[in-house]
Amino acid sequence: MCLTAAARQPSDSRSTPMQGGSVQAREIMTENPACCTPDETMQRAAQMMKEHDCGCLPVVEDSRSKRVIGTVTDRDLACRGLAAGKGPDTRVREVMSKDPTCCRPEDDVREVEQVMADKQVRRVPVVDARGCCVGMVAQADLARHEEVIGATEVGRVVERISEPAGRR
Repeated sequence: MCLTAAARQPSDSRSTPMQGGSVQAREIMTENPACCTPDETMQRAAQMMKEHDCGCLPVVEDSRSKRVIGTVTDRDLACRGLAAGKGPDTRVREVMSKDPTCCRPEDDVREVEQVMADKQVRRVPVVDARGCCVGMVAQADLARHEEVIGATEVGRVVERISEPAGRR
C-alpha cells in the first residue's frame, strides 16, 4: 500500500514557493506508466524497462487493479538481485521496495519534490483515490518543467536526493 504525500508528516525543510504559482503532479507526470506485478521475473522487469526506456516500474497487486504495492528500479535489479547472486528468474517481490510514498494527481509539485528529497528517490508513483497507478513523476520531469518550477528549486531537489545517507 502507498503512503500518499498528503498523508505523510510534514518536514521541517519546506520548499520555497515555486515561480509562476502552483503546479500539480498531473501536469508533469508520465501518464499510465508501464507496471509489473510481484510475480514477474527480474528479467521481465528489465525487459520492460528497456522497452519503455525507464529505470523504475511501479509494482502493482495485479494488472487489473493496478494498486501500487511497491517499486522496482534498475538499481534494485543490480544490487538486490544480481550482486546478491539472484538469477533472472527471481521474482520481483524479492528485490522490490515495498510501500512506496506516492502522490495524487492533484498534489502540488512541491510535495512531490519534498518526497523525493526526504526519501532520496528519483521517481514517485502517482495514484488515484483507490491507490491505483495513474502516473509517475521522475526527477527528469521536474527538469523538463524547470521554467514553471524554477531551476533553483530543481537543483535543490537533485542535490538533496543525491546526498549520501550519512550526511542527512
